[in-house]
Amino acid sequence: MATTPFLDRVLARLPATPPREFQFFHWSHGGRPTEEGFALMPVAGVVPSKVIDAVMDVDHYVGNVEHVKICRSVRDPGFSAPNAVRFYQRIDLPLLGALHHELVLQRLGEHRGYQVAAWDILRAETDALSAKEGFRSDYSEGAWLAAPGVIGYALASCPKREDVGLLKWKALTAGADAAAQRVLRANLEGMARWAAKR
Repeated sequence: MATTPFLDRVLARLPATPPREFQFFHWSHGGRPTEEGFALMPVAGVVPSKVIDAVMDVDHYVGNVEHVKICRSVRDPGFSAPNAVRFYQRIDLPLLGALHHELVLQRLGEHRGYQVAAWDILRAETDALSAKEGFRSDYSEGAWLAAPGVIGYALASCPKREDVGLLKWKALTAGADAAAQRVLRANLEGMARWAAKR
């Protein structure tokens, strides 16, 4: 199935052999204020189909995906289950506040030995959200990757500059880059636990 330019950049950086320990890769792209990156982690017993099924189950992210406080699918004939879903999501970040956006998530099949589900922002729908409810994403794109015994998470995201003050902006850009490795590891561990229950 088709990929996205962001996913192509991730796939181009995948190591030739499965990781034996947590690995984190990051890079700058296109003058964006935050780096892009991904992490891979070996997890014994990971079943790729269960991981991707969990990823697509956006209506049950709350309680299973760290910091997600609201997540609900939005009915849209352009995105049909089980291969695609449009959804609204609000994430509460400790000490920083709430971030929200509308996204579309799609199964993209197998690429370089990994089953992939990737998302991208719905620009107009996100811009129409209230900044009073949380800062809106300027861009948010990413992917979950799963191979036997390996799980991966890729992310490129940034809030709209006009929605945040200077200190929060620094924390959510340069600060986010510094914290990315820890955040990605937590997301991978949480998704692996959730998928194992399915």
